[in-house]
Amino acid sequence: MGEKAIIIGGGVVGLASALALARRGIDVTLGDADPGRTAASWGNAGHIAIEQVEPLASRAAIRSAPKRLFWRGGALALPRGQWRASLPFAWRMLSAARLRRFESGKEALSMLVGQAMPAWLRLAADLPGNILRDHGHFVVWESPTAARAGRAAWAAADTGTASFRDIDAAEGQELAALVGTAPAGAIRFTNTGSVADLGRLADALEGAFERAGGRIVRGRAHLSRVAGRAGVSIDGGAVTVPDHIVLAAGVRSGSLIAPLGHRAPIVAERGYHLRSRDHDWPAGLPPVVFEDRSMIVTRYRDCVQVASFVEIGDPDAPPDPAKWERLERHIAELGLPMRGPFDRWMGSRPTFPDYLPAIGRSGSADNLVYAFGHQHLGLTLAPITAEIVGALVAHEALPFDITAFDLDRFARKA
Repeated sequence: MGEKAIIIGGGVVGLASALALARRGIDVTLGDADPGRTAASWGNAGHIAIEQVEPLASRAAIRSAPKRLFWRGGALALPRGQWRASLPFAWRMLSAARLRRFESGKEALSMLVGQAMPAWLRLAADLPGNILRDHGHFVVWESPTAARAGRAAWAAADTGTASFRDIDAAEGQELAALVGTAPAGAIRFTNTGSVADLGRLADALEGAFERAGGRIVRGRAHLSRVAGRAGVSIDGGAVTVPDHIVLAAGVRSGSLIAPLGHRAPIVAERGYHLRSRDHDWPAGLPPVVFEDRSMIVTRYRDCVQVASFVEIGDPDAPPDPAKWERLERHIAELGLPMRGPFDRWMGSRPTFPDYLPAIGRSGSADNLVYAFGHQHLGLTLAPITAEIVGALVAHEALPFDITAFDLDRFARKA
């Protein structure tokens, strides 16, 4: 009888990992507690962000936080009613931002992000529908002062394998047509990518997984310890102890893995978006970042999406309508060619205070592998994470050292 595996989590990391194992001949069942696709995997900006190799747990991010607060017009929100989540997170982030930890985190994240686009190309080649677009993205500024400061900041930043240039005349005209006036400044990243449609990506991954022999079970999973190994049950059913369990349940992973003795101080970093199906947005235009407003606009197959905000708190707290209202003001003030009524969405990015994911094998249950906490980079890192998960399950050599992503980094701080 062949090996059996259960994947917990039907987001992009879970689906990509399930597909990687099924293609290795393992009998894989995926437990998905989100059949409506409301999670961050299916509501993000669609951006393959290989330029983001510096962890957001940095001195620069902490120094700039006060001027980025929501009540001052910025994108960072720390709701007063959710301080039980945000205050411990902020305290741990201060520790993670110390220079030595930041530099070691940056080195580890750079290795992971540096392999993201090659892994995406390998995955997309096996999926139908031209899922991946490798046409880069724009960063736009609205004032000369912001343009000078923004471009200088990008020039000084470590962008890993990504590169950018100033826009040319034709690109300037294309961007001017969106807002009715030429941008004060803009650059174009030339080798980043985006996903053509998140819903189509989900369908493609599920279809490929099922064609490889995998099964999808809709229900909420629970982990427990069984004779030194990890057991799993779905919706209160019988506990089974498969050869392999992969935990990839996003923001819910911290509470799921706690019965195995792991400490996972994960927080919900909630983002908001609006989608318009009545628009005049050019079909071939790459994603556009309006950096002054911390906002990214993406054209998908059947809509245009405007996304923003970092709201640190409880994933189950009610959404804040003021975030959507501000997005609507941004659309109106910029004169973007899209019209309501808008579809509203809010979802939780699973984030650790050091802004590194958790990828590794459990030290307390040898049949458990975990892959969660990818913060803003879940879509970007899903394929390379899936390849690492496959190697961990098969006890094969890893492409690089993943020690920095071990959950024990938090146990040592207990």
